[in-house]
Amino acid sequence: MNTLLTLLKKNSRQYGMVIALAAAMILFGFLTNGVLFRPVNLTNLVLQNSYVLVLAVGMLLCILTGNVDLSVGSVVAFVGAVSAVMMVDSHMNSFLAIIASLLVGAAIGAWQGFWIAYVKVPAFIVTLAGMLIFRGLAQVILKGQSKGPFPKMFQLISSGYIPDPLGGFAVSETTKFHLLTVVIGLVLTGLFILSEIKKRKKQKEYKFDLLPGGIWMMKLVFISAVIMTFMLVFAVYRGLPNILVLLGILVAVYHFITSKTVQGRHIYALGGNMKAAKLSGIKTERVMFWVYTNMGIISALAGMVFAARLNVATPKAGQSFELDAIAACYIGGASTTGGIGTIIGAIVGGLFMGVLNNGMSIMGVSIDWQQAIKGFVLLAAVAFDLYSKARSSK
Repeated sequence: MNTLLTLLKKNSRQYGMVIALAAAMILFGFLTNGVLFRPVNLTNLVLQNSYVLVLAVGMLLCILTGNVDLSVGSVVAFVGAVSAVMMVDSHMNSFLAIIASLLVGAAIGAWQGFWIAYVKVPAFIVTLAGMLIFRGLAQVILKGQSKGPFPKMFQLISSGYIPDPLGGFAVSETTKFHLLTVVIGLVLTGLFILSEIKKRKKQKEYKFDLLPGGIWMMKLVFISAVIMTFMLVFAVYRGLPNILVLLGILVAVYHFITSKTVQGRHIYALGGNMKAAKLSGIKTERVMFWVYTNMGIISALAGMVFAARLNVATPKAGQSFELDAIAACYIGGASTTGGIGTIIGAIVGGLFMGVLNNGMSIMGVSIDWQQAIKGFVLLAAVAFDLYSKARSSK
């Protein structure tokens, strides 16, 4: 029992947010009479929050260094405008336009990273300037008007679903069961169980504190059941959206980078103590430069996801996206001082905000109250972060 309590205290950030997300979903499921859990609503929940979740992946790396990027919303609008010019006006091939847009995002990130890493201008100032610059350039390119529609292939980024080569079968006149989604769920569940077994084996080798066997098994069963439940829900409604697959790949890649690579450890070290990191031989300027270059690429990707969902590029796109991405990271357990946070936590934080928005919208809560409640949630998350630090220091 003491071991369990110790583990829960050490991982209060990680488990606390997952429990809060589960509690929020159960609460809104009850308050909306089950509407929240309908397949079409869960699919819309993913589609409506996809761009925030994409941005949160990149924003977490900036926050790990002890900084933020205030320009991402404007970069979303700018890249959307650039992609519209290429595809709508110039009729460029969609695939080539996507590559070009990502390169534009990389150039923007590298430009901002240069000022932050090598000229030593504070990231807050550089990205605040970027927020103004790229919002203005988006207005210039679009001349204050929306531009669209986009080619069908481009729209599939946000509106398409993975095909089912297994055929599936009809469950009603309008619904077809998506077998490939179930197979993917079984594969993900198997990979999760194998990774947990491998992790526990390593913990035993290094004599770390372990969850009691019974509780560990309950954890495996619960998470496996959650994975399969959501896969079955998606299988009943058209299968997995393309954007969810893209997001899953992003999460897997960046989780691996931050937790398993030298570059990931350098980012955490930089946020933990920049002077100590530099004295230990880490090239802090290079790390900071690449973190912001990466943020530019991620912002460009989010810009295309949002433009494809709207099927139009608009100069007002991306407003407050930077605040949503930052809030998702902080709510998901990232530290305000840097050096602490996980990709999974940022995604959980983003989903928590998405569930709040979706649940309150179904209940008819006004936008004004939704904003106020999200503000209180963010404040509570940061206060909990400070409280946890104070306890651990004692």
